[in-house]
Amino acid sequence: MALTGIQIFKLLPKTNCGECGVPTCLAFAMNLAAGKAELDACPYVSDEAREQLAEASAPPIRPVAIGSGATAFKVGGETVLFRHEKTFFNPCAFAGTIKDTDADIAEKAKRWASYQWERVGLTLRPELVFLECKSGDAGKFQAAAQAVVDNSDLSLILACEDPAILGPVAKAFKDKKPLLYAATAANADKMCAIAGETGLPLAVKGVDLDEIAELTAELTGAGLKDLVIDSGARDLPGVFEDNVATRRAALMANNRALGFPLISFACAAGGDDLSAQVAAAALMVAKYSGIIVLGDLTAEAIFPLLLERLNIYTDPQRPMTVTQGIYEIGGPGPDSPVAVTTNFSLTYFIVSGEIESSRVPTWLLIKDTEGLSVMTAWAAGKFSGDDVGMFIKKSGIDQKVNHKSLIIPGYAAAIAGDLEEELQGWNIQIGPREAAHLAKFLKEWKA
Repeated sequence: MALTGIQIFKLLPKTNCGECGVPTCLAFAMNLAAGKAELDACPYVSDEAREQLAEASAPPIRPVAIGSGATAFKVGGETVLFRHEKTFFNPCAFAGTIKDTDADIAEKAKRWASYQWERVGLTLRPELVFLECKSGDAGKFQAAAQAVVDNSDLSLILACEDPAILGPVAKAFKDKKPLLYAATAANADKMCAIAGETGLPLAVKGVDLDEIAELTAELTGAGLKDLVIDSGARDLPGVFEDNVATRRAALMANNRALGFPLISFACAAGGDDLSAQVAAAALMVAKYSGIIVLGDLTAEAIFPLLLERLNIYTDPQRPMTVTQGIYEIGGPGPDSPVAVTTNFSLTYFIVSGEIESSRVPTWLLIKDTEGLSVMTAWAAGKFSGDDVGMFIKKSGIDQKVNHKSLIIPGYAAAIAGDLEEELQGWNIQIGPREAAHLAKFLKEWKA
């Protein structure tokens, strides 16, 4: 059971040192109980107390790290049923299915790894290959895994329920930290031994949630912690029901036996129709699946799912931002125009995109407005003439250009007067209200 703030306070050193970021140990204890602080923030907590508090403060759904390199990810660690209650932390991952009997393993791996899109400063891409052992041959299974590794940076799910085949392949690729799939009632002991020896995460598959709970209790009792649950449901209503039941059991009933991330199979729920698989996957993204397996990956199938994931796993309480500073777009020089805007990611990428399309090299200054758009920042007093003027002075842009002309967003025209007073000698130019008109403005710009 979760500890109260007072119970946590009794285990703290009570030094009131303030090094945790709050003035008293009691305040820190209350933050811990509310999930607003990390235990590691206290440098003086004893090892004994740390052990007790770590267990009590552990998230109801265990976070599990899978994969390596650019496609390494973490699933689980969630604390709420609905995103608006707080936020969802660890985005789900997408996998395409490859059989070790396929003739085009290398080609598929290369193609899937090439699906990458930049959006609001993030790279959107699939992360996994669900490599299925259809041959029943350890050598062929390992060769297929090697083909994926040699031709892509995608991480692996090694799918084989025969421990004699899975064991040597798991050992060969343990540095890639694949997910082992899957422990069942029939092979749990041997799969437990493989996962324990290699230190790899293990999926657990059962016929229902009751069997899953028995298996996870057995495996955690043997020392395994990094588990992923496959409830066994393959139809969409069954997946939906099991996912919701599992999440509610972990969060509302503190059921540790079901407190693990979920793997779901859109390839089964949608049948052979890839568009039906995408529709099934869309539900799984929204309703708690940590890993979603599709049959094939195509650009038109995976891209909308990546966008849905981005939308759901973007913290609604924290606007997406870019770092304050000077951005060089198109290789600007001393005579290039200078523009300023806010650090809301969408604003930056729209404005920078229009500047790039204009082919006019430009200095773009990004001011920290805590992730607010131009109009909102101006209304909130975070994009005022005084503030923008101080930012321009400190930015050092005057050392990079031969002129003193500054373009401000049209929606912030009201700050022009104050900005001229703050930036004596500067020519404040009011740019267009809409970014779509920026290219024409820049092409006609004169200092």
